Amino acid sequence: MPTPLNLFAIFHLNLAYSAIELEQHAEVLERCYWPLLRLAEETGLPFGIEASVYTLEAAGQTDPGWLAELRRLVTEGACEFVGAGYAQLIGPLVPASVNEANQRLGIEGYERLLGIKPRIVLVNEQAYSAGLLQGYLDAAYEALFMEWDNAARVNPRWNPAWRYLPQVACGQHGERLPVLWNKSAAFQRFQHYAHGEIEIDEYMSYIERHVAETPRALCLYGNDIEIFDFRPGRYDAEPVVGHSEWERIALLFERIVQNSGLELVSPSQVLVLLEEPGAGNEINLETPELPVPVKKQGKYNLTRWAVTGRDDLGINTRCERLAARLDQMPATEDDWRELCYLWSSDFRTHVTARRWDGYRERLSRFEERIGLASGPVASESVEPGASASVERGERFLELKTDALDVRLNVRRGLVIEGVGLSGGAGPLFGTLPHGYFDDINMTADFYTGHAVLERLGAHKVTDLDWADIRVDRAESGPVSVSGEITTSLGAVRKTIRVDDTRARLSCSYEFDWPQVPPGSLRVGHVTLLPEAFDRATLYYATHNGGRELERFPLCGHTVDHGLPVSLMVTASTCLGMTGGVFEFGDADRTVRIEVDRSSAALVGMVTYREIGDSFFCRLALSVFENDETSRRAEDARLPRVGFSVEIL
Repeated sequence: MPTPLNLFAIFHLNLAYSAIELEQHAEVLERCYWPLLRLAEETGLPFGIEASVYTLEAAGQTDPGWLAELRRLVTEGACEFVGAGYAQLIGPLVPASVNEANQRLGIEGYERLLGIKPRIVLVNEQAYSAGLLQGYLDAAYEALFMEWDNAARVNPRWNPAWRYLPQVACGQHGERLPVLWNKSAAFQRFQHYAHGEIEIDEYMSYIERHVAETPRALCLYGNDIEIFDFRPGRYDAEPVVGHSEWERIALLFERIVQNSGLELVSPSQVLVLLEEPGAGNEINLETPELPVPVKKQGKYNLTRWAVTGRDDLGINTRCERLAARLDQMPATEDDWRELCYLWSSDFRTHVTARRWDGYRERLSRFEERIGLASGPVASESVEPGASASVERGERFLELKTDALDVRLNVRRGLVIEGVGLSGGAGPLFGTLPHGYFDDINMTADFYTGHAVLERLGAHKVTDLDWADIRVDRAESGPVSVSGEITTSLGAVRKTIRVDDTRARLSCSYEFDWPQVPPGSLRVGHVTLLPEAFDRATLYYATHNGGRELERFPLCGHTVDHGLPVSLMVTASTCLGMTGGVFEFGDADRTVRIEVDRSSAALVGMVTYREIGDSFFCRLALSVFENDETSRRAEDARLPRVGFSVEIL
C-alpha cells in the first residue's frame, strides 16, 4: 500500500531582488510577504520561510508589524525559518573570510530579530561548492537545502530515488552535512500553477505521480515569492496578474490537505527520513565537469554573477580589494556587514539603472571610509638574482634563467611556445601545433598565453599577430619582454616577465580598445603538453569560497567549462579561484597559476578531453562573458589583466 508522500515548501524572500526599487518594498510586503504569513496562520501548515538578515532588516524598517508577526509565528512553531546568511551572496565567488563573516553575521541577526537559530541553511542561489560546507558547520547548521537536478545531471551513478530522501553532502576535507533536495522542475511547475498557466487537477496529477510504497519527501516550492501577485519587471514577457495568485496557492494547499496520500511537513521533519533505507548516502555534489552546481537551466550558471551583468568584473574586483583590506586591518563587524551587502548577488544580474547608480555610490563611500583608493593595487616585487640570457631568432625569442627555459613566438603575439625547468626533460606547457592530434576536430594550433574575443555574430578577435617587441634586461633581476599587437579593435599590449630565481613567469595584457563589443573575452590560456604529464593521476585544484583547495581528478572525464549554452550565453560554468590560485598537477609535478584578484577578479575555465592515448588540457581565464544580464556600456574600458605560472 502506498505510503503518504511528505511534501514541504521553503519560500524564499529577497528584498534585494535585482529588479525591485527601494520604494517598492511596501508594495512587496503587502502583496507577497503578508499573504504568506496569513496563509501560514490560517492553515496551520508548517511552511519553511527563508530570508537573509538584510531582507528581514529591510522588511522591519518598512513594516515593523510584519517582522513582529513573523517572529511570533516562528516562535510558536506555526512556520519554520530557514537561514541564508547576512546577505544573499554567491559563496563560490567570494573569499573564505567573507563567507565566514556572512554566516557569522547571519546567525547573530537571526537571534536578534527572530530569537532563533535556524537548523537548515539554503545555499544562496543554489550555487554550491564543497568549500562552503565548513562555514555552514561552523555556524552550527544541521542541514543544507540544495537543488537536486544539476548535481544529479553530472553524477549519473546516483540512484534517482535518492532525490526523495535526505542524503549527506561531503566536503573534500572530512566535512559532512545532510542535504534536503530542492527541485527546479517542481518549483517551476508550482509557479505555472500559481500564474494560471496550468489548472489544479493537472498540477495535482503531477504531484501524485511521486507517491510510492516507501517513505518519500518532495519539495513543492523552493524559490522566490516576489513573483506572486507582483511582477518585478525583470523580463519583457512576464505573466500578467489576472487573478489572486495567493488565493490559487491557498486552494492548492486545501486540496493537498484533503488528499490522504499526501502529508505536509516542515523542512526539518524531512530529516527524520535519514533513518530510512536509501537515505544518508555520503555523496559529493561537485564534479570536475560541474565544480559549482547551480539551480535551473544551463543559462543560470556561475558566470552569471562573476563576469556578466553591468560590470561584474569591476565590482567584484573592488570587493576583493575591500576584503583584502579588512583582512589586514582591525575591521569591525559593521565593516564586514557592509562588505557582505556590497557582494550581494542581485547587484550582479538584472539590477535597475537607479539601483546600480546607488550601489556604485555606496561602494565608493565604503572604499573612502576604510581608506582604500579605487585604483588598481601595485604589482608584487621580485627579488633580483643572476641575469637571464636572451636569444632572438626570426620566429622565436629564447629566455634562459637558472630556473626556466622559455620560448616565445614573436610572430604569434608573444604566445608561449614552451616553458620547462632549466636542464629538465622538456617543456611542461606551451603550444600544441596543428596536426598534433590525429583527430579532425582537434586540427588547430593550441597556444598558451594568448587573448581571444569571441564576438556575438561577428568574427573573433585575437592577439595572434606580429608583435613589435622590446626586451628589458638589467644586470640582475627579471627579464621583461613587451610587445604590441594590432587588432581590428585597437592595440593589445602584452608583457611577459621571467623571474630569474624562481621557476615562474608572469603575463599581463592591456587592451587599448575604445569600445568593447558584447561577447566573451578569455586570456591567460595555459595549455599542458601531454607528454609531460601522467594522465592517470592528472587533476586540477582551486578554491571556490573555502579555506582549502578543492581537487578534481581529470582522467576519464570530459570537461568544457567554457562551452556556450546558447547563442546568447557564452559559457556553461567557471571556477571561482577565490584564493587567487589554480593548479594542474599529477603524482610528480605541479603547475600553479596565480591571479591577483584585487587587480582583476578573473575566473577560470578548464577544458579537458581524452584523444586516443593522449589528452588535451587547458585553463583559460575569463575577463567577461555574455548572458541575458549583460548590460555593458559602450564606452566601457577593460582593466589591465594578468596571471603568473610557476612550476613547483
